[in-house]
Amino acid sequence: MNKQKDIATGKGRVFSQLTILVCALLVGFSAYAADPVIKKSAFEDGDNKIQLKVLKAGRRALVTVSGVETGQVLGTFRANKKGQLEQEISLNSGQIVPCNIKVETPGGSATRSLADAPADCGDQGGGGGGGSSGHDDLAYNGPGTCLECHTEHAFDVFESTHYQWKGEAPDMINQSSWIQGKHAGGVNTYCGNITGNWEGCSTCHVGRGAKPEELPSQAQLENIDCMICHQDAYKRKRVGGVFLPDLASMSIGMDEAVQTVHKPTRASCLQCHAKAGGGDAVKRGDLALATAHTADVQYDVHMATTGANLNCQSCHVPENHRFPGKGSDIRPTDLAGVDLDCNSGGCHSATPHDSSEINQHTLKVACQTCHIPIYAKNAGDSEANEATELHRSWQSGTEHAHAPFHPVLVKANNQVPVYRYWNRMSDNYLLINQVYEDPETGTHHTSVPDGAVNDPGSKLFPFKYKTSDYPLRTESNQLIALDTSVFFATADADAAAIAGLENMGFNREDEYQWVTTDTYQLLNHQVSPSDKALNCSACHLNTARMDLQGELGFAPINTQATCASGCHSAEKAYEWELGDYEEFMAHHKKHDEKQADCSDCHSFDR
Repeated sequence: MNKQKDIATGKGRVFSQLTILVCALLVGFSAYAADPVIKKSAFEDGDNKIQLKVLKAGRRALVTVSGVETGQVLGTFRANKKGQLEQEISLNSGQIVPCNIKVETPGGSATRSLADAPADCGDQGGGGGGGSSGHDDLAYNGPGTCLECHTEHAFDVFESTHYQWKGEAPDMINQSSWIQGKHAGGVNTYCGNITGNWEGCSTCHVGRGAKPEELPSQAQLENIDCMICHQDAYKRKRVGGVFLPDLASMSIGMDEAVQTVHKPTRASCLQCHAKAGGGDAVKRGDLALATAHTADVQYDVHMATTGANLNCQSCHVPENHRFPGKGSDIRPTDLAGVDLDCNSGGCHSATPHDSSEINQHTLKVACQTCHIPIYAKNAGDSEANEATELHRSWQSGTEHAHAPFHPVLVKANNQVPVYRYWNRMSDNYLLINQVYEDPETGTHHTSVPDGAVNDPGSKLFPFKYKTSDYPLRTESNQLIALDTSVFFATADADAAAIAGLENMGFNREDEYQWVTTDTYQLLNHQVSPSDKALNCSACHLNTARMDLQGELGFAPINTQATCASGCHSAEKAYEWELGDYEEFMAHHKKHDEKQADCSDCHSFDR
């Protein structure tokens, strides 16, 4: 009896107290375990205030808010008991308005662009801003104008992928220790490689005409064309191999142009990124000139002016002129250590859906897979056709009557993506590599995402799939860098291939053949509104969009007969006919309740 009393009143109380303490610690830890989510960050110019709303900061957690460009702390605040913070931050007169906000909590950090930020946001005394101090009285005096104040920034640009067109390639499984890029052996299924036609390809280079060199020099720094990114009214033309201001095509003079420089806009970025590959929407499939100004939220819920109205830097937040994020077919990594996804930028959480069943998918299925059901959409308010290229034929000559002659393109709208598992590594062909025909596809790959259903680091992503005919040197099994300058002048594919052999140091008499090359390109833009996202039956028990049980590897490893002998009665095993999605889910739920592992039925585990 005394022993029972001792347990009830003494040790029992200690145990209860320990239990409460452990629970409190677990609750406290869970309150800080997740990265915060910045739901709103907007600047009110009239009151010089920032309106901020943060979710998942942690219960009563301290929240430190700072400007990304300046690193200046704007304040430290405490979240409420629900882990939320709604704060109005007043800026002092003369205080720099940031372009991007960073929020730090005990559980992590998040960044997001500041909506309605002024043109000179982030300007730390000459960083570029519309009519900002230091620019008002400027007169344009050639490429050295910007260098008078921005030499440090010029060095940053010089080292960047935008200028060098090459860089370290840690995400490549082939020659990952090598410097790679379009200026270092990269090949695609569009124009192939820039060898032989620097003048044509450099139209979208941030330089003024000269090729980038390994080491900086005054001439190289002056070759950087700051205006191409920082002044939308600026136009240029090539004169004697050098880009000069095209005043006849500009609505303002160059003095006004340098006085009103601004942070890059969507239009700034898209003048090159939307027109890559030879024309509007040709290459990426999810970017077009219409992306800059469209109000069609069905076209792109993130970029439409009536949608989130995000700019490119909302996700691709730069550091010292280096930008994070790239497609699977892009070789160099400009800003290492920053992997973009939908929740790392603070916009969405890792479990954004009301349904726990849908949230389970986010561990192995990328957001883009469900939220970009089609690509190459036409914007409803654009007169242009935003069709993208699916195949390019050099051997078919040209459909153009006058030079420059472009090859025959097969283009289309409203395409269903191809789905592949991807672990953020890719096998991207370089000119020095040998390449062989894939016996399953009959193609020679220039870019293939790496990943598999049983790879723990892989998720299912949507891709644009693109093919092209291209010359291959028979003896060495190397693709030939077709000289596009020859083709654009003559429309003669064989002459361009022979010139490519010579450019690569081979004999013009070497034997070559034409093969089919292909490329997978990650899709990230043209996100549809949430009510247009794929539903469950679009993927499950339906092979029209993707073959989960076939090429994607979800088929059970055992037949129904094996299930009958191993786990179930024959009657039970053959009940599973999967006539509809509800029946499919019911059977899976029953297996979960029985604590069956995925590997009990499949070739993978979760």
